[in-house]
Amino acid sequence: MAGAQDERGPGPETGQQLPQPQVACQVFPERLAQGGPQPGFLSSFFTDNRKCQRMLLKTLETNPYVKLLLDAMKHSGCQAHMNRVATHELIHAFDHCRAHVSWFTNVRHLACSEVRAANLSGDCSLVNEIFRLHFGLKQHHQTCVRNRAILSILAVRNISKEVAQKAVDEVFESCFNDHEPFGRIPHNKTYARYAHRDFQNRDRYYSNI
Repeated sequence: MAGAQDERGPGPETGQQLPQPQVACQVFPERLAQGGPQPGFLSSFFTDNRKCQRMLLKTLETNPYVKLLLDAMKHSGCQAHMNRVATHELIHAFDHCRAHVSWFTNVRHLACSEVRAANLSGDCSLVNEIFRLHFGLKQHHQTCVRNRAILSILAVRNISKEVAQKAVDEVFESCFNDHEPFGRIPHNKTYARYAHRDFQNRDRYYSNI
């Protein structure tokens, strides 16, 4: 690969604060160069969110491939692992649906989605980290998210660890703090249930705008 610069394309200065309502731009910072959101962007964003959710739910409920694999993993005693994997991959699907990720041509897009997936899927929960024999107190969750994101990038892209680390570092602040559609980091199932309740309430509110 020629280098990270060619893949990244134009982007904001390191540490630049991004406008919070511009969710797609917040997740993929270089999109700020393409201009601000159009009128009605916020309500349009939540309309897109509902479409994404419906498509994902329909797939889980009706797709025979998905139903077979979910049932097989459940019967094999892999429920917890299945939950993490499914959540991780559904976060990628959500990102692709709402922000049109350039998975194969922009390593920063990939890095951002991997940061979000590691942060929001429970992959860096305390229990998982204990099983990995990883311990720490100060910003341990952030460290785990960063490391898992780098490992995920290296698993799917033929790039050096240095390039992967640089991509993660450049998007980490904005993508780590983007908790959509959860609205918070769901550290356990209770947090996830609260997040789902809040999302449904928020969804109903924006549908009436």
